[in-house]
Amino acid sequence: MSSREVVALSVGGVRFVTRASTLRQFPESRLARMLSEDDEEFQLVDGEFFVDRDGALFAYILDFLRTLQVSLPADFSDLERLRREAEFYQLQPLAELLGQEQLLKPRPEMLEVRFFLRENQAFFRIFGSCSSTVERLAEQITVFTAQRWSSPFPSQQPLVPLPSERPSHHDLVFQCGTEYVAGDQLVARYVSIQPDTRKLINGVNVLGLLVDTFLKDGFRLVSTRTVSSEEKVECYSFERLQRPAGLAVAVSQSPGSSGAAQGKRSHTQKGK
Repeated sequence: MSSREVVALSVGGVRFVTRASTLRQFPESRLARMLSEDDEEFQLVDGEFFVDRDGALFAYILDFLRTLQVSLPADFSDLERLRREAEFYQLQPLAELLGQEQLLKPRPEMLEVRFFLRENQAFFRIFGSCSSTVERLAEQITVFTAQRWSSPFPSQQPLVPLPSERPSHHDLVFQCGTEYVAGDQLVARYVSIQPDTRKLINGVNVLGLLVDTFLKDGFRLVSTRTVSSEEKVECYSFERLQRPAGLAVAVSQSPGSSGAAQGKRSHTQKGK
């Protein structure tokens, strides 16, 4: 690759290296004109273009030019400043996308856990507003079962994993503890929640590990309540803010043109 195809920029003291074709994505932008030295505000110093703007925000500008998508962290709070940067670089498609604030605004994702104890058993039901989160939890949570006989010679069979119980795409149910079946035959159920390697049989311990797993995954506990006083069903509600996976820009003209752009949701989520 020749040196003309690679461009180095120093934006607010932060160094970036990219292809010239990336900066020419929108020919009418100031970044495209910079390569033709048609903009005096961008100075070439020691082989690098010096730009006296915010370097941290330019990372999002460059990511947009590379992917034609806007993907921002859930805690991003500089939307208006980023829009002004897009206007400075005369990237009108990006400025228009950032103007669609209602599409970029983080939305709450909810998880609800219902838990109750009955004799030596604990029952759990997880409901999630996002089916992919429930799917991930179904992969993390495994229930193991074993049978034991109390007489005349106590013994226990090896633990056997059970398939997940999914009443719907948004639900997951499981239980742990012990119960007697067929007289002296005791069935025990243990719960494991990855990445923790323990197999827990006590319902309160499983609940504690489940809550800890949610908190580490970015959720926060927003409420606790008793749903049924007779069965003592406890309900724990969790919430986290999830920004949309991204907005894609569709250019109405051929690649490399400065045609009108239209924002739409992207179904491809960027890796974390």
